[in-house]
Amino acid sequence: MTTQERRYFGTDGMRGRVGDGNMTPDVVMKLGWATGRYLAEHLEDEVRPRVLIGKDTRLSGYLFESALEAGLAAAGVDVYLLGPMPTPAIAYLTRTFRAQAGVVISASHNPHYDNGVKLFGGNGRKLPDADELGIEALMEQPMRCVAPADVGRAKRIEDAAGRYIEFCKGTFRAKRHTLAGMRIVVDCANGATYHVAGAVLRELGAQVSEIGVRPDGFNINQGCGSTDLAMLRQAVQEQGADVGVALDGDGDRCLMLDHTGEPVDGDQLLFVIAQCRHANNKLHGPVVGTQMSNLGVELAFKALGIEFLRAKVGDRYVMEMLAAEGGILGGESSGHVLCLDRTSTGDGIVTALQVLAAMCRSGKSLAELVEPVSLCPQELINVRVSSDAKSIMRDKRVLEATTSLEQSLNGKGRVLLRPSGTEPLIRVMVEGTDRKAVNAGARSLANVVETVANTV
Repeated sequence: MTTQERRYFGTDGMRGRVGDGNMTPDVVMKLGWATGRYLAEHLEDEVRPRVLIGKDTRLSGYLFESALEAGLAAAGVDVYLLGPMPTPAIAYLTRTFRAQAGVVISASHNPHYDNGVKLFGGNGRKLPDADELGIEALMEQPMRCVAPADVGRAKRIEDAAGRYIEFCKGTFRAKRHTLAGMRIVVDCANGATYHVAGAVLRELGAQVSEIGVRPDGFNINQGCGSTDLAMLRQAVQEQGADVGVALDGDGDRCLMLDHTGEPVDGDQLLFVIAQCRHANNKLHGPVVGTQMSNLGVELAFKALGIEFLRAKVGDRYVMEMLAAEGGILGGESSGHVLCLDRTSTGDGIVTALQVLAAMCRSGKSLAELVEPVSLCPQELINVRVSSDAKSIMRDKRVLEATTSLEQSLNGKGRVLLRPSGTEPLIRVMVEGTDRKAVNAGARSLANVVETVANTV
């Protein structure tokens, strides 16, 4: 069964507009119940399942937290409530509490009116396809509550933030175990890291300025965070900071700015971290990017003699390839970076700390560390669609336009069309050596896709 054939799960859990489709209280409660049932059926009889629930700062998080709690309790599962916490924190705490699963209520970088549910296994990694399909099968069954004496209990974990802060600090390993003297601006996107990211950096000795730390339930990702760097750039330049750190709404992605305010994307951050590991003989296996990773990064890795592989877009596919190839570092240009020698999933704070550690080890600025990477011009256009994205991409007009564009690049570029796994979009990416040709080609192909989308 492919991801598109699923009824509930996409490439990154279940996501959508609040009140529509699958993101309704009844469906989410049923998801909680099915997850609890699935866990109970795959554990030893004497083990009572435990599940952690965390969320970001969206107003609807309260609604879905209650729905999940009710569903899990009805399946006989004990629930531990973490409150607002980053997605990677739930992954980490699921392991440390020896829980059978962790649930994150978040729509990541999406606006406040969207929300979603992600599931982690007891190992702190996203559930594999087989488990998600097993849960989906149970969601088609009638919901039945366990016996009254077996209903699950709920408990709130009060020290979750402190535990996660200490974990993050422990991933920072440099010759000088401090960020003393470093000036950092961090933008928490009014999201789940608002109460932890600044504390991590400050407790490691940095002089920290924080923005995007006043969530009100509606302003998550709104003009701030990794989806909008303008406010962070202004703060870095005005304050003369050494770096800026931009996190997304659920804290699993990170982009950075150098001391001039120049953006450093996920491809470049991955290079900086891998280069540091390589120089200290700590890099194992190949580095894994995606089909969207910039060609300039691939060439920079090649110059260092580091093998670079491309997976399908999506951190789960990067994870799968790392596991298959024995690698420890992978990521996406969006800032979702996997450092498997530090943690089990993408973590924006941990990513930033690895880059800061590389700066401390080398004595170089972030601008100097990314200098070996000459990014090729790349244009990404999102085309909103209302019908099946795959059928649009298979349309003869789209295929002919794609082939024509690839031929015009004459072997000096790439064209990639792919459906978004989280939104009703087709992503059109063109990359090459000539910026004007890249921009024009992407716009032309996007127009064809849009025309077809409006006629099917």
